[in-house]
Formats: sequence, C-alpha cells, structure tokens
Amino acid sequence: MPNPALLIAAISLAIWLYLFLARGSFWNLPPFDDDDATHPAPNSWPAVTAIIPARNEAETIVRTIASLTQQNYPGKFSIVVVDDHSEDETANLALRSAKASRANQNATTEVTILSAPQLQPGWTGKLSALNAGILYATRESAPTYFWFTDADIVHAPDTLTRLVARARTNDLDLTSLMVLLRAETLPEKFLIPPFLFFFVMLYPPKKIASPRSRIAGAAGGCILLRRNALDRIGGLAAIRSEVIDDCALARAVKNSALVGNVKKANIWMGLTRKSSSLRAYTTFAEIRDMIARTAFTQLRYSALLLIFTLIGLAALYFAPIALLFAHDTFTRVVALATWLLMSLLFLPTVRFYRIFTHWAATLPAAAAFYAAATFLSATRYWTNRGAQWKGRSQAPK
Repeated sequence: MPNPALLIAAISLAIWLYLFLARGSFWNLPPFDDDDATHPAPNSWPAVTAIIPARNEAETIVRTIASLTQQNYPGKFSIVVVDDHSEDETANLALRSAKASRANQNATTEVTILSAPQLQPGWTGKLSALNAGILYATRESAPTYFWFTDADIVHAPDTLTRLVARARTNDLDLTSLMVLLRAETLPEKFLIPPFLFFFVMLYPPKKIASPRSRIAGAAGGCILLRRNALDRIGGLAAIRSEVIDDCALARAVKNSALVGNVKKANIWMGLTRKSSSLRAYTTFAEIRDMIARTAFTQLRYSALLLIFTLIGLAALYFAPIALLFAHDTFTRVVALATWLLMSLLFLPTVRFYRIFTHWAATLPAAAAFYAAATFLSATRYWTNRGAQWKGRSQAPK
C-alpha cells in the first residue's frame, strides 16, 4: 500500500527540484546584481525626467529629493515631484527642498513640485500622480526617458548614469532595479529577504529579460522607461486601474515590442544595494499589511486561486517540516533533503542582505506568515478594504 506521507514528501522534493533546475535560476542573484556590472558610456546622454509620486511621505521626501539632485548624470536631468493629496507636510517639505536645491550655486537639476489632479474613477492614486508628472514633463521638455522612483528611496549618485548606460547599450525600453529594502529589525530580517525570494521566484530576472518568455516584471521603486515605449502602449491610461502597476507596466511594454513578427528582448530587471528604501518595518503587523495590500490582487481576486495557493504553500513549505516527524526513516530523509534544498536556494538572498546565514532555515516559517497575510488580503477584499494604501482602498469592488 502506498505511503501517503512519503508520496507528499516526494512531491514536495520534486517541485523544489523543478524550481532549482527550470525556473530561470531565480535563486542565483549575482548575475543580476547591478552593483557588480560594468556599463560602457553611450555616445550621447539623453534627457531624463525623474517623476516621484508622493503621498504622506514627510519623513522621507527631503532625503529622496536630495539623493536625486546629487546625481552625477552627464546629460540633461530634471525632477518632478507630484504631491498626491498628502495629509501631512510632504508638499511643504518637498517645496523647501526644491528651493534649497535652486539656491545651491552648484545645482543644475531643476526640481518642480506639482499637485496631483483629483483622482478620476478607474485610476489608482499612484498611476494618476505619475501620469500628471508625465504630462507636465512632456509639455515642458519632452525627455527621452522617464525615471519613476518612490518618495521613500535614496539613490547613489551614479544610479541614473548606470541605468541609462545599461538601457542604451542593450537597447532596453524598460530598465528596473529592485532597491535594497531594510533588514535591520527582527521582523525585517525574518520577512524581507523572503519577500525578495518570493518575488524573483514569481518573476525570475532571466525570464523577464528573455523574449521567449511571457514573464514580465519590474520593481516600481526604480524604473527607467523610454518615452516612445510609453507612447507605444498608449500611455499610463493603458494600465490605469492596475494595483501592481510596476509589473503591469513591464508586461504591457514587453508585449508591445515587436520587430516584424518577432518579439525582442526589451526589458530588464536587476538588483542593487546602492539604492535603498528608507521605509522601516518595526512590527510584524506593518509587514503583514504590506503583503496584504497586493497578495490577493496577485491572485486576480480569485477564491479558487487562493485555495490552490494555500495548498501549494502547504506542500512546498509546511509539509517538509511536518514530515520530519514521520514514522518511517525514508520519509524523514526526503523531508530533510527538501528543507535543506529550499534553504540552500534561499541562501543567496540571505547573503544579499548580509544577515546571518542561519536565517536561511527559517523560510518555511516566513512562508506561513505570508500565507496568513494572503488570506487576510482576501478577507479585506471581500469586505471592500482591498489594496489599502495611505488611506485608500484601490481594489475593484
């Protein structure tokens, strides 16, 4: 008679072997670590406008603007900050920072502060704010590239230069970097490295860059977008209702890029430590809410997909731990091998965050937390509180 426990253990191990061998080596981060890459300078440096949507970002907006005005970019560069109906001092602090930049005799970067228009039905707040910045920049200077970045991120002075050099060298329409999220508090060390691991598992950078793959993804905190690529997809209006707007934008751009009838490789996503998020997560509840904001959106608000996802998480992460206590030795060996394999695949992410390697063994526990947050995300959606961000519920009813 078949041993059910052994069968479950074997299925879990087989899935992890598949992820190891056939999921675009998502676990192997060094090839997509932009900090280790070299970028030949283009013959000319195109005009770039950075657009920063900001809603209730008083704690970080000054440092974000300062890091942008300190870019050593050789070409024409301007900055547009779009205040998205903030209820704190974001707009005033951004204005003071812009005035301080203009007062600096060495500053050559123009900083403009806009107020976002009234949010129209069918638009998410961030995309509406970005679109306002695009309309202004196009009217004033018609840049070759837009640089979308968040109001809680600081960039190294060479970030834009490296982005543009990569984009020009590889003829990319969209170039994106996953910035370094904080991993300093206990909740962050436990849950932020798994966030990156799960993200690159869903969106393997190797497959994103491949024209043969349908997978498209980007990290919304740092996206360099060619203006004519945005025009080609019909502007941000084409994705105006998307909650996971970065990946929706990448998908639209990738699907629109054809040379004849052949799709070209036109998007790329990598990683960096040189740009980092200022957003701190001091409690488990804060990270739970961050996950719950988009988890059910990722499942297309489908109860059936939610059930399958929870079952899949159980098979992938929980079963190997539970089966360590199985009665027969072979089942325990298979379960232990599975846990070891997932820990080894997670280890490069742990090292990327430069935290102790023992955190690699905690991935199943982190997955349990993410499963609970995903169920909470569904519950909030069903009670008309889906995709909450800064006081807004942006999920469709």
